[in-house]
Amino acid sequence: MEFRDYARSSDDRLDLLTGALLIARDAHPGLDFAYQRERLDELADPLRQRGLVGLPPTVQARLLSDYLYVVRGFHGANADYYDPRNSFLNEVLDRKTGIPITLAVVYIEVARRLGVVAHGVGFPGHFLVRLAASPGDPSGERNEPVIVDPFHNGRLLDEGALSQLLRRANVRAPLSSDMLEPARTRHVVARMLMNLRGIYTARGDGPRLLLTLDRLIDLLPDLSSELVERAKLYESLGAPAAALADYERYLQVEPDGAETAAATQAIERLELVLHGQTN
Repeated sequence: MEFRDYARSSDDRLDLLTGALLIARDAHPGLDFAYQRERLDELADPLRQRGLVGLPPTVQARLLSDYLYVVRGFHGANADYYDPRNSFLNEVLDRKTGIPITLAVVYIEVARRLGVVAHGVGFPGHFLVRLAASPGDPSGERNEPVIVDPFHNGRLLDEGALSQLLRRANVRAPLSSDMLEPARTRHVVARMLMNLRGIYTARGDGPRLLLTLDRLIDLLPDLSSELVERAKLYESLGAPAAALADYERYLQVEPDGAETAAATQAIERLELVLHGQTN
């Protein structure tokens, strides 16, 4: 599957693991998706006989976290957080280290293979995992969802720890239940791409940044600020026609946006450049 085809799928057909592997394939052409799925199957296998289905989410989380972080040695990439390898799922499985969102993907995929209800949570500044009782579980009413920090050894987070995370992210709003709702798969994959965008921007890696912006805009076509960012990048890479198309698209999406005046001026400038090239 090509990323553009994936991005055009309806939300209910988007698979988290496929999205993560498509991102990894950009850095690892020829990546074998079936093999990566098998690796996650094998990672989950030792827990299959533990009967996690039906256990309270708190117990499920403790068993999963102990297995992944203590037994298997996964850990947060504290020393090299901004290494792009931490954003590629195959490398996270190889090296057993990653950033919150990629470790969350590992956690979620292992959990789901065991029948555990697990979703990503796009918490401000720090991606988390939410475990909930299975639908129809007779004990589900008295078992509230639990929140797990995939970066810090899968620790369970109570209200105080979550509020502390908010303060660290400089979020002034108080903790609310909305912040802990499951994230849509499309937004999880987009957040993975946004992490890479920041890394490639800091490194001045224009070609990889361009590809990442392409993926983001395919996934979320109305990301107007990314259209302007990509247009500027196209200009710097000597592609005025592509830059012009993005500026024009931005004006269609955001006719009264913050970058409207700058985009209009850029269009005038680029039209002169392109006109000069055709004469």
